Amino acid sequence: MANFNTHLGIASAAGIGAALVAADAHLIVKADIPWLVFLSILGGMLPDIDAHNSRPVKLLFNVLALMGVAAVLQAFKNSYAPYLLLLIAAGTYLFIRYVMFALFNRLTVHRGVFHSALATLFFSLLMTCISYHFLHWDILHAWLNGIFIALGFIVHLLLDELYSTDLSNLRMKKSFGTALKLFNYNNMTASALMAICTIMLYSIAPSPTPLIKVWKGTQWNNYLAQVSFLK
Repeated sequence: MANFNTHLGIASAAGIGAALVAADAHLIVKADIPWLVFLSILGGMLPDIDAHNSRPVKLLFNVLALMGVAAVLQAFKNSYAPYLLLLIAAGTYLFIRYVMFALFNRLTVHRGVFHSALATLFFSLLMTCISYHFLHWDILHAWLNGIFIALGFIVHLLLDELYSTDLSNLRMKKSFGTALKLFNYNNMTASALMAICTIMLYSIAPSPTPLIKVWKGTQWNNYLAQVSFLK
């Protein structure tokens, strides 16, 4: 499998390239580029959250713990005395960062369901829903956020499969086929649960109609015609 720096570099390059294309086609403004590149990098890290004690999973649970603390402070700021609120916030951080982290490590297997096309769709829809319902992005940009998560995610899976091929000896390593798959064939329960969650996310996601309209729009089609080698 590719190492952390390789995943980081390629996900960054893919995000920059895709964001520049989107900006040139007037799908986004230039100020949106850093955010979309960040999402591509984040997507490129997500498949390794099931790698026990890896940097991506530690970073993820640190972020989740801080988000939990922020949520607690916001929800109970007027309900408890300051010292009690700080204790609750500290307990929330420790619970998410260590208890939930340990439970997640125990229940997941590296290159399991998170290394799959199903997981790509799940995280893409999750980001779209978060962007639309909680961050209040418009529909088009919410879907673009999800697409850039998917871009980084797919780049990660493709890199891992590429590193599973020994090009010098023209042979496949034992790990070939474990990084990029439709779902986890060895754990149908985990795959079924993720499929159910993905369907639920799609049911609450905003309609992709604005994105489809832009995709079919004259301006975008003209751009594709300019850069296509199949004119």
